[in-house]
Amino acid sequence: MKFVDSERSTIGVEWELQMVDMDTGDLRQSADAVMDIVELNGKDPHIHREMLLNTIEVTSHPRHTVSECMDDLRQTVSTIRPVTTPMRIDLATAGTHPFAMPAYQRVTDSERYAELVDRTQYWGRQMQLYGVHVHVGVEKRDKVLPIMNALLTRFAHLQAISSSSPYWAGEDTGYASNRAMFFQQLPTAGIPRQFDKWEELESYVDDILKTGVIKSFNEVRWDIRPSPLLGTIEVRVFDAATNIFEVAVLTALTQCLVEYFSRMYDRGEELPRIPDWFVAENKWRASRYGMDATLIVDEDGTQEDVITTFRRMLPQLQPIADDLGCREELDGINEIIRVGAPYQRLQIVGNRYTISAKAMVDFLRAELKADRPLDPLTFRAEKPNDLKAQPPRQ
Repeated sequence: MKFVDSERSTIGVEWELQMVDMDTGDLRQSADAVMDIVELNGKDPHIHREMLLNTIEVTSHPRHTVSECMDDLRQTVSTIRPVTTPMRIDLATAGTHPFAMPAYQRVTDSERYAELVDRTQYWGRQMQLYGVHVHVGVEKRDKVLPIMNALLTRFAHLQAISSSSPYWAGEDTGYASNRAMFFQQLPTAGIPRQFDKWEELESYVDDILKTGVIKSFNEVRWDIRPSPLLGTIEVRVFDAATNIFEVAVLTALTQCLVEYFSRMYDRGEELPRIPDWFVAENKWRASRYGMDATLIVDEDGTQEDVITTFRRMLPQLQPIADDLGCREELDGINEIIRVGAPYQRLQIVGNRYTISAKAMVDFLRAELKADRPLDPLTFRAEKPNDLKAQPPRQ
């Protein structure tokens, strides 16, 4: 399995967006209609259909800096809005939709997706999920697995700060990221396997190809995976960020962490690693408790709360961020801690006794337009007409 040459610490970003009805807030099954119009002026390689017809994915070019990637995403979104607005469709996103029913969502007419749903049945039909994926270039194949294993000591922190899916089909799940819980039901999704040598990964892939588990390596949908055809490590653990400010923060954090571990490797230092059972426990804790989680941070079983770890990590990563040109975006972690992660903001807006489920969608729409996190209490104060609306079910 050849890992192609790639320029070190270059980045690319994928962001999955929901198409929502302006009047009801529910999801609209309109990707085909939207894409048909978008493509009248020529196919845009940075706007994609996804599994569900309620989803549009936007991607950046391969870039050197986070700000360049964000400019690409803004530009691409700006080309979609003139198409969706006359249809009374708006764009919003989070790890899940607050109240849309999975059973009502239609799948894109594609053999690939039809096979996935046919094989996975109930769980495949529940994949009403949205994420952010960040690719980081790695210049040497020998680095890929050590860096991936090291990232697993921090991937639950990435899950926690990005969690944006506390509601599912109108229900308060009690999880910061219900998306994480659902997505791992697919047989090749969720927590990555840890390998010491590239040949071990190749043997694993040979086995699951031979036994019909997958047809290509792209069907391995781990939270962190190598992308051999692009020469990158792809971090897929994130719930979809509700605004581009947070997409930038997640991208900067990923780029800096990969470069941090890459420099450790260059110095001949042993990269950190934790056992699989700690990785699995951290994944659950981050999904359940988000920024309030206490996670296992080393192989000795040392535990530390998420916010303390972030505040300890930042000084370590800031010099790297200066070198990569993403210091401002990395420091945005402090703003997320201040205003709350997206699931925390949604929980304030979605207080089941005072405000409607549609108001949560309106909040998501507003954040995407604002390009930044909004104060949920201020938003609630400005939505008096929703106070008598039907809340989500408990």
